[in-house]
Amino acid sequence: MGIPVFVFAGLLVHCVFLASIFDIYFTSPLVHGMTPQQTPLPPPAKRLVLFVADGLRADSLYELDSNGTSRAPFLRSILENTGSWGISHTRVPTESRPGHVALIAGFYEDVSAVAKGWKENPVEFDSIFNESKYTWSWGSPDILPMFAKGASGDHVYTFCYTAESEDFGAQDAAKLDTWVFDHVKSFFNSSRSNQTLYSALNEEKVVLFLHLLGIDTNGHAHRPNSREYKENIRKVDEGVKEIASMLENFYGNDGKTAFILTSDHGMTDWGSHGAGHPSETLTPLIAWGAGVNYPQRVASQFFEDNFLKGIWKYVKMGMLLFAQADIALLMASLIGVPFPLNSVGTLPLEYLNNSAHFKAESMFTNAVQILEQFKVKMTQKKETTLSFLFTPFKLHVIQDLAAYLLSLPVGQSMGFLLICVLGIEILVFSFFYRSTLTIGLLVFAGWPVITQLWVQAKTTALIWILLCMLLGIFPLMPVVGREPNIPLVIATGLLTLLISCSSLSSLCKSKNKYMNNEDLKVQFYQMLSIALSTYVVSSTHDSLQNKQGLPVFNQIISWTTLVSSSLLPLLSPTFLFQRLFSILLSLMSTYLLLSTGYEALFPLVLSGLMFVWINMEQEALQQYGLSLKPKLAVFNFSYATDIMQFRQLHLDDVRRSFFFVSFFVMPFSCFSSFDPASVYCFLTVFSPFMMGGLLVLKVVIPFVLVSCAFEAVQVTTQLSSKRYSKCYISALVGISHYVLVMSLTIFMMLMNGLAQLLTTKKLELSRKTKHHST
Repeated sequence: MGIPVFVFAGLLVHCVFLASIFDIYFTSPLVHGMTPQQTPLPPPAKRLVLFVADGLRADSLYELDSNGTSRAPFLRSILENTGSWGISHTRVPTESRPGHVALIAGFYEDVSAVAKGWKENPVEFDSIFNESKYTWSWGSPDILPMFAKGASGDHVYTFCYTAESEDFGAQDAAKLDTWVFDHVKSFFNSSRSNQTLYSALNEEKVVLFLHLLGIDTNGHAHRPNSREYKENIRKVDEGVKEIASMLENFYGNDGKTAFILTSDHGMTDWGSHGAGHPSETLTPLIAWGAGVNYPQRVASQFFEDNFLKGIWKYVKMGMLLFAQADIALLMASLIGVPFPLNSVGTLPLEYLNNSAHFKAESMFTNAVQILEQFKVKMTQKKETTLSFLFTPFKLHVIQDLAAYLLSLPVGQSMGFLLICVLGIEILVFSFFYRSTLTIGLLVFAGWPVITQLWVQAKTTALIWILLCMLLGIFPLMPVVGREPNIPLVIATGLLTLLISCSSLSSLCKSKNKYMNNEDLKVQFYQMLSIALSTYVVSSTHDSLQNKQGLPVFNQIISWTTLVSSSLLPLLSPTFLFQRLFSILLSLMSTYLLLSTGYEALFPLVLSGLMFVWINMEQEALQQYGLSLKPKLAVFNFSYATDIMQFRQLHLDDVRRSFFFVSFFVMPFSCFSSFDPASVYCFLTVFSPFMMGGLLVLKVVIPFVLVSCAFEAVQVTTQLSSKRYSKCYISALVGISHYVLVMSLTIFMMLMNGLAQLLTTKKLELSRKTKHHST
């Protein structure tokens, strides 16, 4: 069954609409042609030392241990006696690359850089490092080169360890930070015998950047509440103390060195980052040395945020709050370099220990620098924009659906519209309040009770109610802040294996004439794949717990399972339930490898509900006079065609479409947060594209299951996919978020095409030719 031309046309139109939004709002924020702005007064510091503890949460640094002591005693003494401290608010996405760009360049990352894995910016940008006389940096090969690449001249130097060192399965990730501290000390020791280097180090406007990745790596591998994460903070504190003491001695305690310690992003309790939870967006900042204000003792401080209240109770000093992009301006002001040209920050005056004149000049420079950007952007708009092109686009209600509603009695039409509005509101709220989906599923559970289905098929209706209620538990479960539950993943694998054995046994007993030995072999291999996946999850977890890394055998099995899961369904029979069950088994084997807790049960429960849904829709067909109901047991996807006008649209078709949209958004709403631990069966060495791809695959699997089930509903209820697409697009029209509507529509179309491929196509393996005797 091929995909109709209208699907391609509709896909193209929606892609154009979606691209228009990205062209308007998601083009690079950077402009060029501004004049550099610099405070005319002499700066307080000759050099700046920037420590960035990657993945360090604010509360993890500031809080006290159970015995009332700080796990970072040196930094604690700084904020209590000699320096200023506060909280930096980062922006989503809370990833390393965007965070460092905000810190060092003063603007929030061009979102199109995500297409390059946050490794490279599509547009060159200015930074503190570029404006400095010299910058020396030590740390990760994922972060340092991007600031050296765009720098003018040859004055930004990088020293990186190998990418293979960033291993989440390594025994001690703190060695990454030890590497940085050791190399910095060795670098300064070598400068005493290198006059050129020694002279450069004693210049003004010098920046030393130490990128410390150990805390982030330990957080991903062991969680922020682990002993490894907290011990890494102690090691960073000791290293910072040693470097600060060494530099003061090297420069003869001249009082011209400014120090800043901060983080690019935080981390959730379960070791992930990228979203907008306070544990991810609130990062620490401690500054001390030349030009930095002293701590301010206060008796009380008001916070609307409970997260900030929890931090302040450990310190009881004046907490300063500011945006992450403000730090770049603070650093520029301290060493007297021009503010980065594209900076959008505001200078945090509370950190400065200087005259009112200096602060006023710095504020004025900040304002002029922002004004320069506005002038350039305004000029570009005037040169490239035609006003008559800015016209609003209307979305139209589908005509045949509207005509059908007009043919109904007024009361029935109004009741239908009211139910549609309420349903759409539930969908909208589900993107912001996940528990709304639970309410929707409870409403779905009552569907057979208020219709004749309860009388027609009580057993099926009862199973529908129970599965709706069971599925409704998942939106109430925590997305972040949960601990891994590997035994539950293993139990899910065993349950899937048990269901598979039961299915295989029933097929063998029934002597199904539509099954042959080759088909039985495919299902047996899928069962073996489920068993191996369950073993690999258990074995990998134990190995990482013992800090023995990812076993090579487990890694081979994982990748083999991933590849085979996309091919095995195409070898199974195309009879409805057999093909759908084959798709479930193949996808479950991969999903188990990507699971760390209760989410492993989700596709199993969802698929159970989908199978019952197909049966329920067959019972519903009898309610509006369809005399011949297809027999599902022998229904064959490969014989189905896309019937363009088999029957007219009915209100039940609108309900089916609404069910589909609701089931479709559920995986996104239930599991919208990424856990790096999900990919540990495949790899532990940091690889953003590979890890991101695997995590996206995990999210997509439930969507595929729903799409395949809806494909079965479309062809068995004998209504064309064109008419059904009109119904569910009509439901989406009611959602006011334009990008959300366009994205969902395009994604649904792609999933529909994939579902047709998975359900209708069959790969024929070469078989021996049978010779019959005459």
